[in-house]
Amino acid sequence: MKTISRVSCLLLVLLAPLAGLSVAQNPHKKPARQGQYLAYVGTYTTKTDSKGIYAYRFDATSGELSAIGLAAESGDPSFVAVHPSGKYLYTVNEIGNVGGSNSGAVSAFAIDSKTGKLTFLNQVATRGAGPCHVSLDKTGRFVLVANYDGGSVAVFPVQADGSLGKDPVFVQHTGSGPNKERQEAPHAHWIGTSPDNRFALAVDLGLDEILVYRFDSTKGSIAPNNPPFAKMNPGAGPRHLAFRRDGKFAYVLTEMENAVTAFSYSQKNGSLSALQTVSTLPKDYSGPKEAAELIVHPAGKFLYASNRAGIDSLTAFAIDPAKGTLRLVGHYSTRGKTPRHFAIDPTGTFLLAANEDSNNIVVFKIDSVTGGLTPTGQTVEVPSPVCITFVPAE
Repeated sequence: MKTISRVSCLLLVLLAPLAGLSVAQNPHKKPARQGQYLAYVGTYTTKTDSKGIYAYRFDATSGELSAIGLAAESGDPSFVAVHPSGKYLYTVNEIGNVGGSNSGAVSAFAIDSKTGKLTFLNQVATRGAGPCHVSLDKTGRFVLVANYDGGSVAVFPVQADGSLGKDPVFVQHTGSGPNKERQEAPHAHWIGTSPDNRFALAVDLGLDEILVYRFDSTKGSIAPNNPPFAKMNPGAGPRHLAFRRDGKFAYVLTEMENAVTAFSYSQKNGSLSALQTVSTLPKDYSGPKEAAELIVHPAGKFLYASNRAGIDSLTAFAIDPAKGTLRLVGHYSTRGKTPRHFAIDPTGTFLLAANEDSNNIVVFKIDSVTGGLTPTGQTVEVPSPVCITFVPAE
């Protein structure tokens, strides 16, 4: 049930304490060893001999990634995300006919931060086909899911034990785009909340729109904002969005245009104003276009994007601190095939590229001054890697 535009990605999450649940207030949560993390890798189980979600240990001082093994069996657990408390992991399952309907699923697991093992809590239907992205709001009370094939988004409540409620807030997108093969219907590709948690933004490849919703963090409800969306170039096919941490700027990667659009973001009313659009490809490139992921460096100085469709590369940009605009730093081979996603480690020192079709993850060192990338020589084998999330290890 895969399409070339499905989200399959490498996501890196730096866990901040849950609001009202600091380490001091939660004595049962032990502090992490400095620089030591557990890395969970979501995979496609229908493409290789993968069994589900795999666990690794990551040393942020050296960039070393070492295997632990299978953390939990799960069907096509592509995109994964971790609760702000570090106790729970959530994954979308790109499977069909959940609950007897044309729907995928989202699953919840409890994390053992000592052994890396995941304990299954529950699985619920996403109310739409092809779920491709999952995230949490800043309070950790709600899980947000984008259904690519279904062209819809859903918000699920998180229960006290970390499991998910079965009755989500659900919104169906409508419309189409100019590309009759790829944009014949809405295709929600990403959903997440703004840095201040007041808005939820959904990226829809089929509509060439960034839909903006007012988000109620007490009820988990979403309602169309005013203005309700920002338009992209016709046929651009927006895929993912990333905010700079200060919330002043947002960046949207277009899969079909293979470009990044920089927006100024109004934290007052949730509106987006386009500033600049730049290609992620070399000037002399004339092959197919299929961008995959973008991430803003934790320091806010750099932005990175990945390119698939045979070029298999990462593009680095420097971010103007005042204007938010982008300047090309360079293009770098991922040393593998089909980098659907990549991640930057919590310290901002290393970038990990997930090469889905060559079944490996390659580690790069980030130059803190220029933003340039240098391979460290560290490569690990992973069956069809899709997404990585990090949790501090005890």
